[in-house]
Amino acid sequence: MPTIVSYILIALLVIIVVSSIVSMYNKLVMLKFNVEKAFANIDIILKQRADEIPEVIKVLKESMRYEESVLEKLTQLRTSFLNTKSNDEKITLSNDIASTLKNVFSVSENYPDLKVNQNFLSLQARVSQIEDAISDRREFFNESINMYNIGINEFPSFILAKLLFYKEKPLLIITEEEKKYNGIQF
Repeated sequence: MPTIVSYILIALLVIIVVSSIVSMYNKLVMLKFNVEKAFANIDIILKQRADEIPEVIKVLKESMRYEESVLEKLTQLRTSFLNTKSNDEKITLSNDIASTLKNVFSVSENYPDLKVNQNFLSLQARVSQIEDAISDRREFFNESINMYNIGINEFPSFILAKLLFYKEKPLLIITEEEKKYNGIQF
């Protein structure tokens, strides 16, 4: 009789342990796919912004003698963004593109001909709309990343996360410059 009770207790303990592992695994999978979905939602808009960069460069070249290094950097960032397959690299490149575009538009204030150029004004409005859309989706994306990072670092989930090679993911950040920037003034 005591052996039957022991077997039942061992079986219950095994069931509890297996259930806990399955539950942790399912939670980690859900967090991973939630991050991928959030990135897919924002990736579309990030690509739209990258697609606008050739137009920005074209208008700038036509309208002013801007530093070639900035235009080359913008072109290189766009090319890298379009060629990378890694979501983490896309996030880093997107942050760099945003910073460079802010610099381009803020420096454009020094060029009176550019301020009245209709192509530049419409392009600036288009990029501004894209930036607004990125801003809207950035919050959901960063929340998904935050929940994922917390999930893979919680005990005991982090043990399973390490076994599955889950790594922390970077947030889509807002730079201090972007926080201080109040738009382009004409």
